[in-house]
Amino acid sequence: MEQKLSTTVAQMVETAKSSIDEISIEEAIASMDSPDVTIVDIRDIRERQREGFIPGSFHCPRGMVEFWIDPDSPYYNKRFSESTRFLFHCAVDWRSALTVETVNKMGFDGALNVQGGFKAWKEAGGPVERYPDKD
Repeated sequence: MEQKLSTTVAQMVETAKSSIDEISIEEAIASMDSPDVTIVDIRDIRERQREGFIPGSFHCPRGMVEFWIDPDSPYYNKRFSESTRFLFHCAVDWRSALTVETVNKMGFDGALNVQGGFKAWKEAGGPVERYPDKD
């Protein structure tokens, strides 16, 4: 039996984007080396391995974001206590838009969604790093 959804993921993303702050891909590339910026890659590790990643980006799997941000969580990651702007990205900016909306609801400050995600980063000529080949 086919499920009839009351809300689609596209609608959820559209709603999220109407309530969050975003950064253009050009601004993200220009600020990647700033000590005041942390780029957070929420893609699955297999995506990073297959497609590469933004040099210096911090990998936080989407399923762990809320847990790594919450200081009361046993999974808390001190990286999120830094006083920087956090630029969240995924492949095309849907998951990261939902992520930024969620962390904003939690009261997290300084989260921005990278418009267009990693796909736009590569298309704009942003640097990409790859994991070393395993022999």
